[in-house]
Amino acid sequence: MIDRTKIYVAAGKGGNGIVSFRREKFVPKGGPDGGDGGNGGSVIIEATSSMSTLSDFKYKKHFRAESGENGKGSNMTGKSGEDLVIKVPVGTILKINGRIVADLSEDKKRFVIAKGGRGGRGNAHFATPTRQAPTIAENGEDGEAYEVELELKLLADVGLVGLPNVGKSSLIAAMTNARPKIADYPFTTLDPVLGKVEMGRGKSYVIVDIPGLIEGAHEGKGLGDEFLKHAERTKVIAHVLSLTSDSIVEDYQKIKEEMKLYSPNFEKKGEIVVLNKSDLVDEKVARMAKEKFKDKKVFVVSAMTGSGLEDLKKALYYEIQKLPATEFRIEEFPEKPVELPIFVEKAGDTFVVRGSEVEKLLKKYQINQKDGMEILMKKLEDLGLERQLIKAGIKDGDTVVIGEMEFEFYR
Repeated sequence: MIDRTKIYVAAGKGGNGIVSFRREKFVPKGGPDGGDGGNGGSVIIEATSSMSTLSDFKYKKHFRAESGENGKGSNMTGKSGEDLVIKVPVGTILKINGRIVADLSEDKKRFVIAKGGRGGRGNAHFATPTRQAPTIAENGEDGEAYEVELELKLLADVGLVGLPNVGKSSLIAAMTNARPKIADYPFTTLDPVLGKVEMGRGKSYVIVDIPGLIEGAHEGKGLGDEFLKHAERTKVIAHVLSLTSDSIVEDYQKIKEEMKLYSPNFEKKGEIVVLNKSDLVDEKVARMAKEKFKDKKVFVVSAMTGSGLEDLKKALYYEIQKLPATEFRIEEFPEKPVELPIFVEKAGDTFVVRGSEVEKLLKKYQINQKDGMEILMKKLEDLGLERQLIKAGIKDGDTVVIGEMEFEFYR
């Protein structure tokens, strides 16, 4: 079962606006009619109940939405790129840089993981009384791009936990329609197993059998934390213990400690203790074991004979009704590092202009056009370009580099 993977998503780039002029008599250069570029498509991740694992992403890791088309003459806007919808199983959480940004816990629930770039404006937007034939157009913005971790946490109401060989597989088989592999050796269950408990009159709930845990499970020992995450969504934890164990209390405490170390949230869940394999011990042993858990809700059962299972089913159902659904705390997208809007780095007699706003302006304006270059330089001056160059010690004749542009400085 594949329940964790990483994918790379990139939204579409916005189309470029264009410089264009219509041909009309007595209108300078025919008048500007350059259309805007279309918006880039976004990447959307949608939950679907038709998938149960993340195996579709074993080989396909890169996803890119369609870019917007460039603008056209006659004020025609370019076609926007199509959004890309990626389907994942219900119960998948999305992480960016370790932060949970979405919890797709319902069928058809969607999240826009990467927004498409906005299309650039054509020269029709830049006409003024003093600039009637502008040769200015904007490039489309880049779409957002992220590496996204997909992690599937199965949707179940009850989680069966316990050491290997306590009979969890037999228990879920006896209580539900699940048919796990059952054998008398450790780690029989290599994947979490889901089963539905039917209570009649339309009432039911789902149990997940978490593969046997051992000491150090929270650090990944045994089958460890690969499966503890599947118990995180459950409302109730059923601790399954074997009545044939000589250290039943210690067995219980080991599992409790491993779950607590993995996530403090387990302490907030409902809890029922299930003493299994009553068919293999006499009543006195079962009674004495039950007395060791006086402050707990305890059920003595046998998965083999079915003894005590009906009472256990009812108790789990009523416990579930009392508790709210588990939701994961959503965090904001990781903020990008704060960078100065404009700054100058000196390298000999060369002064390189950089900064977040500088990069943005270089991408935005089409500087191969005369008016485009002028508006770029005007924007840079507004950001304090000359002041920054003088502060860095520039002299007449020194070289200034801005992106791919290079020129000599004179005041």
